[in-house]
Amino acid sequence: MEFFLCVLGVVMIVEGLPYFAFPEKMKFWLQKILEMPDETLRKFGFTIMLMGLFLVYLGKD
Repeated sequence: MEFFLCVLGVVMIVEGLPYFAFPEKMKFWLQKILEMPDETLRKFGFTIMLMGLFLVYLGKD
């Protein structure tokens, strides 16, 4: 459980960093994301999940 909380904390830091460092650019990119078709976002999300799964697999070896 400690490892899980540590990983969750690191993910939150990485996710929050762009909003803290570049709030103007994040607003711009969020607007662009709102204009994207759902299917494109779905494919992008799936690709990111696969990459994350691969990284977890590499880290476990």
